[in-house]
Amino acid sequence: MNHKELQVLLKFKNDLPYFAYHALKIRSKEPGVTGVIPLVFNEGQLYAYNKIEEQKRKTGRVRVICLKGRQIGFSTFVESRYYQRVAFNNGYQAFVLTHNDKSTDDLFNMVKRFQEHCPIEIRPIEDKNNHHVLNFISPDSGYKVGTAGSKGLGRGMTIHLFHGSEVAQWERASEHLDGIMQAVPIGNNTEIILESTARGKGNIFYNLWMDAISGVSDFMPLFIPWFWEKAYRLPLREGFELTEEEREYRNLYQLDNEQIQFRRSKTADSPLKELGFQQEYPSTADEAFIVSGGSCLIPGRLVEMARKCETTASGIKFIGVDPAGGDPETQAINSKRDRTSIIIRQGRVAYGLQSYVNKDTMGTVGVIVGLIKKENPDFVCIDVGGLGAGVVDRLRELGYGNIVKAINFGRKALKEDRYVNKRSEIWALMADWFREEIVSIPNSDSLHADLCAPFYDVDSIGRWRLESKDAMKSRGVRSPDEGDALALTFGFPAVKNNANIGNIIKYQPRF
Repeated sequence: MNHKELQVLLKFKNDLPYFAYHALKIRSKEPGVTGVIPLVFNEGQLYAYNKIEEQKRKTGRVRVICLKGRQIGFSTFVESRYYQRVAFNNGYQAFVLTHNDKSTDDLFNMVKRFQEHCPIEIRPIEDKNNHHVLNFISPDSGYKVGTAGSKGLGRGMTIHLFHGSEVAQWERASEHLDGIMQAVPIGNNTEIILESTARGKGNIFYNLWMDAISGVSDFMPLFIPWFWEKAYRLPLREGFELTEEEREYRNLYQLDNEQIQFRRSKTADSPLKELGFQQEYPSTADEAFIVSGGSCLIPGRLVEMARKCETTASGIKFIGVDPAGGDPETQAINSKRDRTSIIIRQGRVAYGLQSYVNKDTMGTVGVIVGLIKKENPDFVCIDVGGLGAGVVDRLRELGYGNIVKAINFGRKALKEDRYVNKRSEIWALMADWFREEIVSIPNSDSLHADLCAPFYDVDSIGRWRLESKDAMKSRGVRSPDEGDALALTFGFPAVKNNANIGNIIKYQPRF
């Protein structure tokens, strides 16, 4: 093999987009087009490739969870990645687990198609193979595809490359994931990639996603919105005109009118209308998990706009602190565990979001004292439930009693004839903050999810009520700690009057 041939071989081995285009074939999705075509990565596939390679360079291994819309090609990307790995490396075992038999057949046929059309010079040599198993003699590696539901899948195996497809729809999901996690070594050059369209909140995929965006797991979250897929366009119908809502949506996500026509048509075809489109073709991670059965207080689109906005901070500066709900030693180590969340808000700008798991009272106090010295806030508003009472007492002992304000979520609202409790009132104030003017918040998926998590309703005497944390837990949704932290910055609404601080704003929330 001469130098040029060696360079080409190395490029096949190390450059997945190049390998996919020159060596792999897929079925065409174009109407009326039969046969196979080269695999050319689309925008979402290239995004996933670059992010995964970045994680691998930093950590030596891959741990990824991907939330996506329908048919954006993520599974095709993963199968091409794993086929490249087993084709060029000895001793690698790839295992793909899908949610139903049809998907198992489809993904295995995709891998077989890769094998059949791969150039002979680099094609791995097949061994005798069984149903849904593709083993190679040279290199000594293999590829297996299975369906979730069978008891004990993954146990007793050694897996180097694992792809979990449509995890939200798996039967026996917890059992399978437990077996898989034990079967994949923790060392370098191993990969676990989990992906799914969302199927509501409270399932294992939702919990894994929330852990990932909160930074409490090793998994890197990837979200791929529907409009990255170029095929999701339709020709404009005669008389096409944008509604005001469509114009706002188009401008928010920088879309063209043919994409809006696609959205309009899919929304009309769905029995659930806009909700159905958001679930199947999400623009944001929060949209993907939207479910029927309640009304969210803060529309996700307002949160998305605030994430993208930059504006000037001015006025009174608040720090909101939502301490964890109990002793860190007794907190359950799972996706629903409480966090201590802290955020700063000055006027129309919120910033400096930070969250901690298992932060004790003194550790929380230390963080707050550091922020007080750095930010010189006018008020520090702290929820006194759970660890909060101890945090407030210690800060007062340290001499910060003039700015520390204890907020009890369960106490009466200032407008007790309108709100069930203080927490309902301050979330209503926060909702108006999002609606009334341009605001800016941290570009955080976890904050976004928390702000859109609680439902609201009206009680028997007409008072507005935010969904309790216990009610959220009963439907599988974690405590919105970061949302509560931002809401706490509205817990002591005040204005500066000359040199004096502390006058209550006469402010009427809409709710």
